[in-house]
Amino acid sequence: MVASIIRTIVAQPDRQHIQKQFREVTTMLGRSHPKVAAMLTDAEPDLLAFAGFPCRHWRWIWSTNPPERVNTEVKRRTDVVGVCPNPAALLRLARSVLIEQHDEREASERRYFSTASMLELATMNNPADTLHEAVILPELAA
Repeated sequence: MVASIIRTIVAQPDRQHIQKQFREVTTMLGRSHPKVAAMLTDAEPDLLAFAGFPCRHWRWIWSTNPPERVNTEVKRRTDVVGVCPNPAALLRLARSVLIEQHDEREASERRYFSTASMLELATMNNPADTLHEAVILPELAA
């Protein structure tokens, strides 16, 4: 029941509604589950950080696919190696996998967030400097 109440926070359409729902949920849980309400209140900046991004970024922010992909690759590489002699060797292996994936992503034409979507983020954060650029892109102008 508590989890379903908390999920209503992220089901809101925009930042203002998310913050309003967060206050309502913490007030409601404060009566029946004060420890949960206190924990949510303490974690508010982290829990609602996604709301500072454009709405169309939210599903990528919520997704755990990128870290799961990295974890799978690290696991695959450690299985190939077999036994790591010490924790430092395991850390070097994981670090090399991360560096390799970073380099591949930098060289790739395909982006997790498109250029247009990143421009939308820049427009949100600094509307005076980038507003004229945003109108040029058809998907942002629509």
